[in-house]
Formats: sequence, structure tokens, C-alpha cells
Amino acid sequence: MPLPVSILDLATIARDQTVAESLAGVVSLAQKAEETGYQRVWYAEHHNMASIASSATSVLIAHVAAHTNTIRLGSGGIMLPNHAPLTVAEQFGTLETLHPGRIDLGLGRAPGGDQNTMRALRRDAASAETFPQDVLELQGYLRGQSRIPGVNAYPGKGTDVPLYILGSSLFGAGLAAALGLPYAFASHFAPAALHDAIALYRREFKASEQLDKPYLIAAYNIFAADNQADAERQQQEIMRTRVALLLRPGTEYTDEQADELLNSPQAHHLRQMMTYSAVGTPDIVHQKVTEFAEQTGADELIIAHQGPRVEERLRSAELFAEAYLT
Repeated sequence: MPLPVSILDLATIARDQTVAESLAGVVSLAQKAEETGYQRVWYAEHHNMASIASSATSVLIAHVAAHTNTIRLGSGGIMLPNHAPLTVAEQFGTLETLHPGRIDLGLGRAPGGDQNTMRALRRDAASAETFPQDVLELQGYLRGQSRIPGVNAYPGKGTDVPLYILGSSLFGAGLAAALGLPYAFASHFAPAALHDAIALYRREFKASEQLDKPYLIAAYNIFAADNQADAERQQQEIMRTRVALLLRPGTEYTDEQADELLNSPQAHHLRQMMTYSAVGTPDIVHQKVTEFAEQTGADELIIAHQGPRVEERLRSAELFAEAYLT
């Protein structure tokens, strides 16, 4: 029996695509996921990134939920230090009330943007330090057990939306273990601490009202295509767009310049980000994903179909479902 598999949809906006086209593709991918047997689809909070359309994460979840019927939807994740816990409880309490039994709330503590973006969000750099307390405050609102006397989330109170801790380091693993919450590791872009984080999470896990034993979700990149050459082309296109992370904002560059930079020592980190990836035809992807599942012992996999365009992500999701989920 294959593991449950979910999708992390980065709501990517390709160079030749509008935001509206990207968001229409988000709906199409969720519908495809529902049709082909995926467990859930999550959306990540990113800000000030011209290539990602999921900044208003709860709004996007509401839109997708209204265009699907059964698949679970959620955040992967909401960057809690950017928000008041009460506000998040109200938003996700509303979502759960409108779409009962379908909403997840994954939480992270990163800013989801650079230092200037943090200031634009009115976020204090020290706000991440209260992340554990903020998670507990948020959980209290959703359970109807508010930690702030006289303050409740309406909607939200008693909806008990399930929480997930997201992380790319040992901090998140330790917090998820201490609070007895499911843990999702961002191995699709931060592979270095994966196995240490898994070991820490399992070793220190304490049972809770939500969860009686560890539940690990591990992230993995997939470029599945009908032929190997097309899958490799898609990966190369994505890597070329990431070269922008090494340059001054707005810097123009050709594909040839991008390829040259990707082969240089300066791009080591970009290449390392793709450590846990499968690129190729369905049989190759199936083999690599199976190996990853065995190596991690994950309870669930969450897949980032990384194709640069909507139609390529849809085809990747379909091919992987045929190869792994059926």
C-alpha cells in the first residue's frame, strides 16, 4: 500500500504567464489532485516574490475549496510571526466552518520574505522568538480553550482545525515533538537537516490531544514528464529562474549566462536545494520516490510538482498519480 501523498503547490507564475493564469492553474491542479487520489494540497505564504502567487494564503485556500469537493486543503504554511494568532484562528475557523473536515493549518516561523518585506509587514525581527507561545495561543482559540481571558475566535472557537508544525531545522522538529503535533520537513528546498530532524522528532515526541504518536510528512520535488528530455528541460528552466536569487533585484540575464552561473561555485546552494528530487519518466520517478520514502520512514509525502508552467505541473501530477497512487 503506497503512502498517502499530498501536493505543495507553490502557485508559480512563469515568465510568460499572468497572475490570473497562475491562480486558474492552482484550481486546476487541486481538481486534478482530488480526481487522482492525492491526500491534500497545501499553499505557502510568500511575500514580495514576483514568481509566487500564494501570498494571501487563506484567501487562496477559500477560493480553491469553493472549486473542489473532498480534498483537504491548507497552509504549508502560514508564517505565524507575521500575524496575530487570533486573526489566524478567525480565518481558519471561517474556512473550517465553510468547508468542514477539509482544512489544515500548517505553521512556520520564517518571514516568508526579505528584511525590507518584514518591515512592510510591520513584523518585528524578534517576533519569531515567541513562536511556541503563539502556536499554543492559536491552538487555544481553535479548541475553545482561550489562553487570553475573555477573548475568543468567532468563527474559530471549537473548530479544532488540526495544526502541523513546518520546519527546515531541528527547532521545528523539537517543537512539534514537545507539543505532540505532526511535523512536515521542508526537504524540497532545505535538505541538510532532514535526517537529524526526523530522529529528534521521533525521539522526543510526546503524545497529545491531537496525536498519539509521531506523524512525519517529508517534502520532495518532482519533474515527471512523458520523456526524460522534457523533464530535464523543465528542471533546467526552474533552475534558471532561481539564478535571480544570486543577483541584484531586476538584473536581466540570458539563458546562457544563467547556465554558466549555475555551474559555478556561487550556485552550490541552489543545486543543493534540489537534492531530494526526481526528474524523468514515471518509472524513474516512482523508483526515486520509493527510495526516499524508505530512507525517511515518512508517514506521508508532500510533493512539489516543479514544472515551470501550469500544464507541465498538471501532467506531472497526473503521471505520478498513475505510477505511484494506483
